[in-house]
Formats: sequence, structure tokens, C-alpha cells
Amino acid sequence: MKNHRFLPMTLIAVAVLAGCSTLPASDSPLAQARNDYSNAQANPQVAALAASELKQASDSLDRANNASSKGESSALVDHLAYVAKQHVAIARETATQRAAELAVANAGAERDRVRLEARTREADSAQRSAQASQRQSEASQRSAEASQRQSEASLRSAEAAQRQAATERQAANDAQLNAQAARQQSQDAESRSRRLEAQLREMDAKKTERGMVITLGDVLFDTNEAQLKSGGMRNVQKLADFFKQYPQRNVMIEGFTDSTGSNRRNQELSDERAHSVRTALLGMGISTDRITSRGYGESHPAAGNDTAAGRQLNRRVEIIVSDDSGNISPR
Repeated sequence: MKNHRFLPMTLIAVAVLAGCSTLPASDSPLAQARNDYSNAQANPQVAALAASELKQASDSLDRANNASSKGESSALVDHLAYVAKQHVAIARETATQRAAELAVANAGAERDRVRLEARTREADSAQRSAQASQRQSEASQRSAEASQRQSEASLRSAEAAQRQAATERQAANDAQLNAQAARQQSQDAESRSRRLEAQLREMDAKKTERGMVITLGDVLFDTNEAQLKSGGMRNVQKLADFFKQYPQRNVMIEGFTDSTGSNRRNQELSDERAHSVRTALLGMGISTDRITSRGYGESHPAAGNDTAAGRQLNRRVEIIVSDDSGNISPR
């Protein structure tokens, strides 16, 4: 009977320990993603200037949390946590760039306001000086004593104007320094953008009339299959990282085959391979409205189909990156 009394307490302890085991370690990717998101959410600048990007980060983190709570594999949870961290980084970078742009605009408006006030004060000062001269002339006619008082008043006015001019010069200098700081922040943001675009060149992107084009050869697929191999997935992950940092850019995915086989099968295979790359990008957090895919079969060959080397060049997937406005020239 004593053993039966202790049994419920033992079960409760096991349940508590099991529940605690599902919590992520403080240094796990999910814990880091949660911490990054919490810091970004607490930043007023990020909340105000990158609300949409922060919402995407929240959605990504929700997916990671759901996967963790459902007991999904650690690889999937870590991957979703990594996607969430990237969305948080995009939100922070977007807020920094937009803050720099606002600072430049505000500095320009402040400079214009200071100049307008200075011109107004100059006009008012000129008008007051003319009125003082008129009063001085009238006072001279009435008495020498009035003339002396007017002279003293003119001296005080000149001193006040001098002090006012010094104040205006200081305000102009402050506005110029603020404008220079804002321009520096903008230049820093542009420099970061250029460094990120260099990632495309690291992925062997080539400049064409349609934009930057990255070519995935058919060695990344099994023969007559559309499923990406592990090497292909690594290449697509690099693309996904790039598009997360450049949310204004879109992508066109085009599949091609050689002339071996029927036209129908070649068209189907090119469609399937382009769609496979699109599906991989979607799974890595790129939104569907930014990705377009299409197969062209054996049309638009890159080389002749009369040699094995030429046919291998023709079996490819081309990824065209849009310009900053999200536009891609049609084929």
C-alpha cells in the first residue's frame, strides 16, 4: 500500500521533467531568434520604421515555435529559427536605412527654415533701421538731447543685431553638421548595399541585358529528375539569404533542357526543375509574390546540341535577379 501512495507523486515528477526537457537551451538557434526578436521589438525605431519587416520576423518565429512545441526535428526547428533571425536582421537594417533617410530629409527642411528666418530677420532689421533713421532726423530738429538718445538707441540696436547674427551663424553651423552626419549614415547604408550585392558575383552571377543571371547546371539534379541535390540546396540557400537582405528585389526562375527526348517531356522537365527551385526558395522564407518560374524546354539553347558538352550546357536553370524596383525584362 505504501508503494501505491508514492506512485502518483512519481508520475507527476516525471511529467514535470518531460515538460522541462522541451524548452530550448539558452544558446540554441531558437532561443537566439527569440532574443533577437525581443530586442528588435523593444527598439522604438525598428517598431516605427520597419513594422512590416518586424511582422514577417514575428510570423517566422511563430513557425519555429510551433515546430518546437510539436516536437519536430531539431534540424527543422533550427532552420526555421535561422529564417526568423534573418527576418529580424532585415527589420533592423530597414529601420536604420529609413532613419537615415528621414534624418537627411529633416536636416534639409531645418536648413531651409533657418535660411528663411534669417532673410526675414534681415528684412525686419533693415526696416527698423530705416525707421530709426527717420526718428533720428526728426529728433535732431527738435533738440540735441533727443539726437543723443537716438544715437544711443542705434548703438544698442547694432549690438543686438550682432548678437543675433552670431546666433544665426551658430544655428546654420549646427544644421550643416546634422546634414553631414545624415549624409554619412546614408552613405554607410549604400556601402552595405554594395557589399551585399557583391554576394551575387560570388555566386558566379553574370551581367546581362535582363539583369544579373545565376546559372544552375543539371549536375545539381539527378538525370531526368527535378529534385535538387544537396549541393543545389546549398546554392539556393545562398540565394535565399541574399533576397532576405534585399526585399525590394524579385526573381525569375527559368528551366531549360537539351534536345534529347520528346518536346513534351523536355517541356515538363524544364517546368518541374524551375518549380523545384521556386519551392526551395519558398521553404527558405522568400514570399511567393516575389518569385516567378517557367520552363522553356529545349528552346533558347546556350550551346549546340550536337555534342555532349553542348547538351550539358543546355540542361540548366537560370535565375534572373530583378533591379531595385523589382522589374525583370521579359525574354
